[in-house]
Amino acid sequence: MKVKTILAVLLLSVTSSMAKTEKPLYKDANAPIEERINDLISRMTLEEKMMQLNEYTVGLNFNPNNMADPVAEVSPLLGSVIYSSGNAKLRNLIQHKVMRESRLGIPMLFGWDVIHGFRTIYPIGLAQGCSFNPELVRNTAAVAVREGKAAGIDWFFSPMIDVAHDPRWGRISEGYGEDPYLTAKMAEAVVLGFQGEKLSPNTVAACPKHFVGYGASEAGRDYVYTEISNPTLWNMYLPPYEAAVKAGAMTIMSSFNDISCIPATAHRYLLTDVLKKQWGMNGFVISDWDGVKQLVNQGFAADRKECAEKAINAGLDVDMNSGCFQDHLVELVNEGKVDIARVDDAVRRVLRLKFTLGLFENPYTKEQPDDKNFLLPEYRAQAERLAEETMVLLKNKDAILPLQKKKIAVVGPLAKTGEDLIGNWHAMGRGSDAVQLWDGLQQEFQSKAELRYVRGCNLDSALNGGIDSARTVAEWADVVVLCMGEKGDWSGENQSRANITLPKAQTDLIAALRQTGKPLVLVLANGRPLDLHEIEPQVDAILEIWQPGVNGAASMAEILSGRINPSGKLDVTFPYSGAQIPIYYNRHRPARFADQGFYHDMTVEPLYEFGHGLSYTHYTYSNLRVDKTTFTKNDHVRVSVDVTNDGGYDGKEAVLWFVSDPVSSITRPIKELRHFEKQLIHRGETRTFTFDIDPLRDLSYRNGDGHQLLEAGTYEIMVDNQKIALTYQ
Repeated sequence: MKVKTILAVLLLSVTSSMAKTEKPLYKDANAPIEERINDLISRMTLEEKMMQLNEYTVGLNFNPNNMADPVAEVSPLLGSVIYSSGNAKLRNLIQHKVMRESRLGIPMLFGWDVIHGFRTIYPIGLAQGCSFNPELVRNTAAVAVREGKAAGIDWFFSPMIDVAHDPRWGRISEGYGEDPYLTAKMAEAVVLGFQGEKLSPNTVAACPKHFVGYGASEAGRDYVYTEISNPTLWNMYLPPYEAAVKAGAMTIMSSFNDISCIPATAHRYLLTDVLKKQWGMNGFVISDWDGVKQLVNQGFAADRKECAEKAINAGLDVDMNSGCFQDHLVELVNEGKVDIARVDDAVRRVLRLKFTLGLFENPYTKEQPDDKNFLLPEYRAQAERLAEETMVLLKNKDAILPLQKKKIAVVGPLAKTGEDLIGNWHAMGRGSDAVQLWDGLQQEFQSKAELRYVRGCNLDSALNGGIDSARTVAEWADVVVLCMGEKGDWSGENQSRANITLPKAQTDLIAALRQTGKPLVLVLANGRPLDLHEIEPQVDAILEIWQPGVNGAASMAEILSGRINPSGKLDVTFPYSGAQIPIYYNRHRPARFADQGFYHDMTVEPLYEFGHGLSYTHYTYSNLRVDKTTFTKNDHVRVSVDVTNDGGYDGKEAVLWFVSDPVSSITRPIKELRHFEKQLIHRGETRTFTFDIDPLRDLSYRNGDGHQLLEAGTYEIMVDNQKIALTYQ
């Protein structure tokens, strides 16, 4: 008996010792992620859970709220940081503190706004949409991943997929224009570029933003009210986000605006019912900067405590920077105003991303010299390839382009600048990294023509003697290349502008040079559509290059010389006048006759419509045909068209397919983009383009409840100047 007792004690002692040394399940890399999450949550205190739902800023930017000493001041319990730095060593120091000083060793998540490149800056989003080439966009996004990972970034607050109809809105530059289908395709491409087919430790997590309707902000002003009907919400603004979630996005950023009287930051229907329940998004929703506490400004909450309560109960999971969750969430749970199950759900979503990214096994970043990671030749080449296809030839009177002249005057304030070519939200990009337009032109034309440069004016002010010097060089030249547009920071967040014309200093310079009688080629670098109707008649050609990134100048010069045939098409409408705003192609039919409802003092037509883009060659569309004209729900319909390059240059043509539903239970747009494809067509060659119509996917619409409806009747399929009718029974 005594021996049995001794053995039992020894066994208990051994078992106890093993229990103390046994590795927790959540640290077992071979265990299923959901089991690891369950184990870790079971070990966490309410305080530890709450801290996972907060994000603050460290690193180097101009925000006064940044931590002065991030290593000393950052809490080891903090869930994530906005890491505005390219310093992998600093990230590792912070992470080391977290892993060393936190009780459970939950790694921190490092995120940043990487919108159109990390160090190798490629064209802005609005330019990328004009490529109509999602594969190229995806490949370029992958460059940002390689650079961002090297700097210690796990998570990009990107892509920006707000559909926008108002060019006065500064953030129109970040997105992909006015069409929901195109934006959805670009959203999918960027998410896959960041995350691959499946999110893993070798990728970066995407965070599509801003959910939702931010691009419809009243009068194009940031942070303000939006009024969006439910059918418009479902058919115009939600499709890009649904596409992003289907592509695997595990985080979403809510928008600043309120939507039909409910702030997006606390919109339960959108955050919980649509995003999480209907779409099945198993990641988390983070607010925009200070978005939670701004519920007070919007009159939706009385104080910061109520902000936290309303936001988390609506389905927001992480509070970016405001501190409302950190200051009040524990108290709200203890008071019964927030269910602990809601907190656990939010924490579970945050942990799921951290486990998926492999941060528990590999919390640190390999430190290497910058020249091993950033601005590599192949990265710049990829940025240049994208820039080539984003530039849009808006006008080419008398085929002045490509340039065959021997004496070229280069005039304008954007000819010798790099900073203004990389645009806003350029992460670690530097103006000095960008090839200047003047350098690009010199490189391309050095053996073909003589070039001379004068500035002529500043971006927004006259230059003493500038017009005279410009007139002198124009008199010498065979052609004048005008490098004009917007300063790099004139678009972006909080950069709404009431006047979207070129500044007077630039228009005065154009008018003066027009008087010389010399051909004028306008190279336009800008972050939004502009009102060009006063200067358009004065110039012979307009090449829209947007803000083209670090190597865009080379692409621009090669287009002017004819080495590259321009292939970009507008993803956004250029208004004839700012007085027409909002103006977009997929508008609804008017209530009265086609010859009514016009302005009496101005055309209702835009200067350049969505899809406009000239080429140096000519394409003829013919033989539009369909394999069946009558179909049912389970049928697919194959529509084809032949496109012949009957001009003198090889070229890439983006073929845009539109659908029209003339009679429906709700009013629908006159036409809607439903498919596009871009191919290289050699001169003299004919290629067949095909649109495989899935009726439910391509012809249906969403009603106000989000239900997909496909109605019997006639549908029209349009491509270029051709149209064919189909009947659904």
